[in-house]
Amino acid sequence: MIIGIDIRALARGARTGIEEYTINLLLNMLRMDDNIEYKLFYNGYKKIGLDYDFLKLPNVRLMEFKIPNKVLDFSSRFFSYPKIDKLIGKIDVFFSPHIFLLSASKNYSTVVTFHDLSFEKYPEFYSKSKNYWHFSMNPKKQARRASKIIAVSESTKDDLVKLYDINPDKIKVIYSGINLESESWNLEPRVSEIKKKYNLSDHYILYLGTLEPRKNIIGLIKAYELLRKKFQIPNSKFQIPKLVIAGSKGWLYEDIFKTVKNSLEKNDIVFTGFVNDEDKPILYKLADLFVYPSFYEGFGFPPLEAMSYGTPVITSNFSSLPEAVGDAAIMVNPYNLDELSRAMEMVLGDNNLKKYLIKKGYEQIKKFSWRKCAEETLNTLKLAKK
Repeated sequence: MIIGIDIRALARGARTGIEEYTINLLLNMLRMDDNIEYKLFYNGYKKIGLDYDFLKLPNVRLMEFKIPNKVLDFSSRFFSYPKIDKLIGKIDVFFSPHIFLLSASKNYSTVVTFHDLSFEKYPEFYSKSKNYWHFSMNPKKQARRASKIIAVSESTKDDLVKLYDINPDKIKVIYSGINLESESWNLEPRVSEIKKKYNLSDHYILYLGTLEPRKNIIGLIKAYELLRKKFQIPNSKFQIPKLVIAGSKGWLYEDIFKTVKNSLEKNDIVFTGFVNDEDKPILYKLADLFVYPSFYEGFGFPPLEAMSYGTPVITSNFSSLPEAVGDAAIMVNPYNLDELSRAMEMVLGDNNLKKYLIKKGYEQIKKFSWRKCAEETLNTLKLAKK
């Protein structure tokens, strides 16, 4: 069996959710069956060089092209050309870990992973260019043409059924994994270095993710203002930690910075900017509390990552997040700032609740394994073969 895989998501060198999913899935899946040949489609006029161990496997071939992706997208959408099997040769199944558009021949099966349909439900959270990109990928047509669809949560599956009228029997829900290496890491030697690098205080509330409207960071800032206002009492024993907002700028991030600039609490709100992967464990580990009040997530890695480092979590009760965190986090309505503020007050002021959430968090993350994700994905690809 020959499986083609679209790995264009790796071309930027970023490590957002799509890249994490693609990398960890390939690291586990490509080693599982030596009898399967994999052809990895890697295209782009400007793209980074790849250095992953799975590229050295004898059953893996990197098929590298320099076609500008805008040209490839346009040609695929309007002329159904070129066919992917003409580019990379004979395949039985072609797998897209994201909704990148490619033209498909009729003599092989296609499987595509849908991480979410936020762009359909909340187009106001995206820039015009990003909304146009989603439109140009024609995800509805991709979903209907695909032999099988992988959804990363039941929430995403429900959206596919309701918004695209997809037969639910064609959709397989496969949860993403979470890396558990943190259990054996000794983080202590780098604590002072990282605190200085990101301007971290001894106590802080952490948000870590892309800075964009969908993540509800402005809501978090306003809830934090409510919390500090409540406890700005002389000689108060309850001290509110600083708020650390960590992550790269996404789209429509300008209003987030404007909100902080105009905030009375701006001196206690810290932006770290981009955080290296090797530094994230320490940011999670040192935080008093992790808050992720996103309006919509297809799966939601950061709350689980925070749990893996023993940090209590507050997150939204919307979309897939309840599936991800189970009963191991405090869940709130992301539109209710009073509720979010009270939840932060509750966790920060109750050590027993903190310990309970930490314990439940360690139990919850064991449910999500990249190996299990890879096994179920490979089985879905095998079943999709015509």
